[in-house]
Amino acid sequence: MKKSMIDLERLIETKYENTAGITVLKNGNTVYESYFNGCTPESRIHVYSVTKSIVSILIGIAVDRGCIKSIHQKVLDFFPDYRVKQREKTIQNITLEHLLTMTAPYKYKFAPYIKYFTSEDGVTFSLDLLGGRGKIGDFRYTPLIGPDILSGILIKTAGQSVFDFASENLFSPLGIHVSRNITFQSKEEQLAFNKATDISGWVADEAGTNTAGWGLTLSLTDMAKIGQLCLQKGIWDGRQIVSANWINESTKEHSRWEKNDLPYGYLWWVHPDGFSAMGDGGNVIYVNTEKHIVVAIASLFKRNARDRIELIKEYVEPLFL
Repeated sequence: MKKSMIDLERLIETKYENTAGITVLKNGNTVYESYFNGCTPESRIHVYSVTKSIVSILIGIAVDRGCIKSIHQKVLDFFPDYRVKQREKTIQNITLEHLLTMTAPYKYKFAPYIKYFTSEDGVTFSLDLLGGRGKIGDFRYTPLIGPDILSGILIKTAGQSVFDFASENLFSPLGIHVSRNITFQSKEEQLAFNKATDISGWVADEAGTNTAGWGLTLSLTDMAKIGQLCLQKGIWDGRQIVSANWINESTKEHSRWEKNDLPYGYLWWVHPDGFSAMGDGGNVIYVNTEKHIVVAIASLFKRNARDRIELIKEYVEPLFL
């Protein structure tokens, strides 16, 4: 092993100590793969908000197939039975694109997480909080409460569960195995899930709707495959899984988190040489379209984890350029 790689692994063990694994693909070939904290290629890690970028791909597939006519459709068009409260006008003008670009307003100032986690229907719960006095078009990142509306839209338009739609149209073609829906009966079960490395599945509410902002577990290799699929403009083994047009549109800037000067696409973070899916604790799928590099980092949960993009830019990429 090259000394530079030894230094990288020492850095990971000392300053990025919650890392479960890291792999690097260059031109489609695995050039580095290593695991930490007792994790292995079989480990399944909760990737938190990386789930959002997976959902972005699923929305793209639904658009490609005509299930969704346009991302400019209004959200309420997908939920004709939903009753809007009196004098609530903002919600009527919010579109699917606003959800994808995090430019939809919500009524809550502080996220009511306890009520969300104990809700039996995440879609209706999120719809009830959509709108309010905020301005449509202003960036507002919603980690958990809000993205589930996208799951509801997929169910309505595809005519099947998000889990089944993903398994059939994305996971199976890529050789990704996600075992089952996961529901929690207690707070303790959820906390155990966040720490586990041996649970394969996707969190769903009591109504069977999969979470869109978090809740998916993947292996390190699975994460890398998603990145490689996007680098290859939606093609996998000669098959167009999602259109190149959707990949191009979803991974370019449509909004920006001004506070942190971070460009945002359709549930992807955008940077000058590519794009990334980023989840809490340091879970990342990083794609450098110029250098044809994919870096996947799976991490065990830790509050205020160090920035993995900085690690990738300064220490990982230079080893393989």
